[in-house]
Formats: sequence, structure tokens, C-alpha cells
Amino acid sequence: MKNNTVILNIGVSKTVNEEKIKELTIVLKELNKYGITEELKEKGLNLVKSITPLELSIAEQSLIEEGMNPSELRHLCEIHMMVLKDELEKLQSNISKGHVLYTLIEEHELILIFLRELDEVTKTILDMGSFDENRVEFEKVTKLIDNILDAELHHKREEDVLFPELEVREVTGPTRIMRLEHEELRKKKKELKKLSKSVYDMDFNEYKMKLKKLSNDICFELKDHIFKENYILYPTALESIKSETKWDEMKIKCDNIGYCSFTPEDCK
Repeated sequence: MKNNTVILNIGVSKTVNEEKIKELTIVLKELNKYGITEELKEKGLNLVKSITPLELSIAEQSLIEEGMNPSELRHLCEIHMMVLKDELEKLQSNISKGHVLYTLIEEHELILIFLRELDEVTKTILDMGSFDENRVEFEKVTKLIDNILDAELHHKREEDVLFPELEVREVTGPTRIMRLEHEELRKKKKELKKLSKSVYDMDFNEYKMKLKKLSNDICFELKDHIFKENYILYPTALESIKSETKWDEMKIKCDNIGYCSFTPEDCK
């Protein structure tokens, strides 16, 4: 270790500023403890603007290694959103259609549309005074959650192809968080699917209460999850996995796993 830098073994030599990592780790702990105060927001914005996605991932990984529960890091996403919201187009401009990451990003865009529609139909149902089986909104909830559940092959390509390649390069913190969130979201999506089928047989006020909780949780948590993958995990992968041959091998593995019903044809 020399000149405040540390060499990270990610398959190629990568120099990372150790002081930035320490400083960001402190800010992340404070954000997790106090929330986004004006002072911490300014401090976080200035720091995140000067740090790479890889360094951001290392900082999160160091918190986990110190004993922080990965689930606690989910609340740190807002600071990233303020800084990185315009970065996705830059990432996609560096890769071609059909690239593993390009396809994952395009699928995310469609999942976000499903989530917006789910949020809208939930609000409409919550405004209803009584249950009317002829209203199309109840069938729409079922259709939307089916689409969201159909993202399982998207998650499988991440878990079985992308994450292992990052983990062999010693980038393990972010993948732990993503795997944890996949599992938690799977449970809630299945609960909402079950609820959507039960609306005809249960008290309508109870249905609305459960719908509000599950729909709000899924919309918030999945949006947060997608953001972290788009702006932290995927840039880290592109920075860490330099070999085009490796990406080609990963694409073949993804093809073998398969794609979602909503995956654009030109991205398969």
C-alpha cells in the first residue's frame, strides 16, 4: 500500500484512492444513522461526484465486512440518485445492443413502466368506496404482477452469470445486497399475486389495506433496487470485466438461461 492507494484484485490492476473509500464509508454510516440532512446531502454529493462506481462498491463492501447488515444499505440510494441520474445513457453508449448489460438495462426500463402502472392502479383502487367485480383495475393488478414476476429470468441471468464474474474479481458486497433484495422482493411479489386472486373472497377494506402495503413496498424497493444495479453494479461490472471474450461467453450463458416475455427482440 503506497501513496494512499490500494491495489484491488479485479482481474486487472486497478488503483483506488484509499482516502476516498474511508471518507465515503464514514458518510454512508452517517446517512444510515441520521438520514439525508442538508449537511450530509452536501457532503455526500460532493464526494460521490468525485468517486467511481467501483470505489462506491468497495465502500459498501467494507461496511458489510465491518458487520453492517446488507439490508441497511438500501436506504443510501437517494444520494446516488442525485448525482448519477444522467449516467445510464453514457454507459449504454459504450456497449452494443445484445450486450449482457444493455439487455438488462432495457428490461429494467420496462419493469419501471410496470411499476408506474401498478402504482397508478393501486391509487385508483384505494379511492373506491366498495368492491365492483366489473372494474378492470382488479384484473390489471393481476396482469401487472404477472409481468413483474416474469422478470425471474432477468434475475437468474444476474445471479448465475453476472454476479459470479464480479465475485471472482473480489467485488462481493454489491452482489450480496442484490441477492438479498431479489429474495425479499420475490416473497412480496408472490404475496401480491396471491392477494390479487383473493379480492373476490375477502373484505374489501382488508384487501385495500394489504394492497397498499404490498404495492407501495414493491414499487419503492424495486425502483431502488433497479437504480443501484443501473448506476452502481453495472458500471462496476463494465469497469471490472475488461475482456470482450468474457462478455461473449457470458452472453452465451444468458442465451441458455433465456429471456423474459417482455424482453425486446433486438436485445436477445
